[in-house]
Amino acid sequence: MLASVSTTASPGTRFRAALAAERPLQIVGAINAYAALLARRAGFHALYLSGAGVANHAHGIPDVGDTTLADVLIDARRIAQRVDLPLLVDIDTGWADPAATVRELAAVGVAAVHLEDQVPAKLCGHLPGKQIVPVAEMVARVQSAVAGKPDREFVVMARTDAAANEGVPAAIARAQAYVAAGADMIFAEALRTLDEFRAFTAAVKVPVLANLTEFGQTPFFTLDELRAAGLSLVLYPLSASRAAAAASLAVYTTIRQTGTQQSVVDKMQTRADLYTTLGYRI
Repeated sequence: MLASVSTTASPGTRFRAALAAERPLQIVGAINAYAALLARRAGFHALYLSGAGVANHAHGIPDVGDTTLADVLIDARRIAQRVDLPLLVDIDTGWADPAATVRELAAVGVAAVHLEDQVPAKLCGHLPGKQIVPVAEMVARVQSAVAGKPDREFVVMARTDAAANEGVPAAIARAQAYVAAGADMIFAEALRTLDEFRAFTAAVKVPVLANLTEFGQTPFFTLDELRAAGLSLVLYPLSASRAAAAASLAVYTTIRQTGTQQSVVDKMQTRADLYTTLGYRI
């Protein structure tokens, strides 16, 4: 927790304080409460719950819009109740009623949400074949989400996936329309160059987020590069969970093939370190 912000401040206030203290604010994905504890231990000041993380890890399915608000609420509540860092949550297209979605997530302690301008049967923002709704439809989603805010500090972020389909100028025009509809921040998805980000940040007068997901369209720009391009937030949505999945598969394979875990024990978290992370004293 940032020293200048009271733990009794609203989640949205704490999110905005983290953004004011760190530019660009690094937001790291946590797929569950234990991952959130590890992220806090590493020194991050804000957390993210990915819709893909919920779909992939809680349900074992692709992120194609099949998960529900109820699914996301389970993990959001657990993270927000266990870790005092502000939590940004992916709400896909907002589901049937973005205002109700925001109210329910705010009630469990979430600080911010983002919703996107894809059709409900959505795809990962870095895959081909995305379909985008008309501007007016997304504007209505944003207006509904804003209407559900519990206070003015809660953050509604609008994500546009339009750069891949319509080009960067059209995506910027969309972002401007979403800001006019009340979006507090903009998530510029799947941009490919720093010049594209510079164009966004020059034209959009609210904080802009860059998504540095692995195996996607956006290169691994450094914090210095992103700062110089005017970015306010940078997201690493599934970095730790991807690493953990690869490590888990390696351990499973070793045990199955050799009949013992002995050769991989040195790659595991110790019991003592687990207890340190949990704050468990025996």
